[in-house]
Amino acid sequence: MTQRLVITSGEPAGIGPDLVLQLAQHDWPIELVVLGDQTLLAQRAQTLNLQISFKSYQASNAPEPSKKKVMTLEHIPTTTPVQAGQLDVRNANYVIHQLKRAIQGCLTQEFSGMITGPIHKGVINEGGLPFTGHTEFLAQESQSPQVVMMLATPGLRVALVTTHLPLLEVPKTITQPLLTKVLTITHTALTQQFGLSDPHILVAGLNPHAGEDGHMGREEIDVISPVLTRLKDQMNLSGPLPADTLFTPKYLEQADAVLAMYHDQGLPVLKHIGFGNAVNITLGLPFIRTSVDHGTALELAGTGQADDRSFRYAIQVALDMQSHSPHS
Repeated sequence: MTQRLVITSGEPAGIGPDLVLQLAQHDWPIELVVLGDQTLLAQRAQTLNLQISFKSYQASNAPEPSKKKVMTLEHIPTTTPVQAGQLDVRNANYVIHQLKRAIQGCLTQEFSGMITGPIHKGVINEGGLPFTGHTEFLAQESQSPQVVMMLATPGLRVALVTTHLPLLEVPKTITQPLLTKVLTITHTALTQQFGLSDPHILVAGLNPHAGEDGHMGREEIDVISPVLTRLKDQMNLSGPLPADTLFTPKYLEQADAVLAMYHDQGLPVLKHIGFGNAVNITLGLPFIRTSVDHGTALELAGTGQADDRSFRYAIQVALDMQSHSPHS
């Protein structure tokens, strides 16, 4: 049966509209349903000199593979006209509307997964809507008690214990219960959605040299090691390991994923290896969600220079996860 994935086109002034138009220049073995403003997309297609026709999405119809130069679209109007590269707080709610619609469709299994285009957190907050990021919003809207942010590129997967937090908040946030939940969700996803029978997870320490036996901090002794000891019979775990040597071939060759303690501990390495060809995955949701690994790139909107590799990879990863999912 043909799968149906929903795509949010994201911040209207950024490259999200450009990217969904680029995706629609190809045939796909599944149905891709784009959420966005038809007038905006038609104008952007004209600017980019891309041929496109729009097919109005009908939920009652059986999914059909998407054909090139035809976009299946659920029209969601922007509040105010869009100028490429120019943020407008009046369209903040448009971005949230897309996300809520995609989440609702995934929760009812109308869609088999969602792929999210880039958004601009600042303009959403300036529009009076408290928003820290896709990951947190998806968890809240789907009533998921704990989710895990993972970025992946060919050859490396990095999951995070904490996500969008000031560095000062990180040590007190990492508790034994949180670390246990994050490891359990990550291990479950690797087995059930990535098809790995005994995934090996490398766990980073929080402090330099993984605390050096307590001389550079006690989080490894008091929090991380006790959790790893308790879980070692259920999961294949190594750590806590110093983050500066963990990301070397000797370790990574025998690992299926790395668990980093905070955002900028793990993601700079992954983005150095795979920027533009990486994907953001939210684990622990009741549905599959992948996303591009980049921002809105306002300066590239409407120029024809936006690169859709990350978006294409996000679709591929969602399909791979779907094929391994126990519900597929």
